[in-house]
Amino acid sequence: MKLLKSILLSLLIGLAIGLWLGVNIGRDVPLYSNPFDAHTINQQLKKATGETLEKGGQALEKTGQALQDKLTK
Repeated sequence: MKLLKSILLSLLIGLAIGLWLGVNIGRDVPLYSNPFDAHTINQQLKKATGETLEKGGQALEKTGQALQDKLTK
């Protein structure tokens, strides 16, 4: 009976930890952050905007470099 209790307790703890980490992986946040912390729309919008601007800046740099290479030839 003691063995059964320890197995069930281990399974329960493992399930809780796995759920905690799984939710954080799914939300693409640090693993040990609070999975119940609600992200506001403003935070999500800032993240998406920042990524978009970063990609646009990289594309602009590549285009500028290609133009400079053309002019030097």
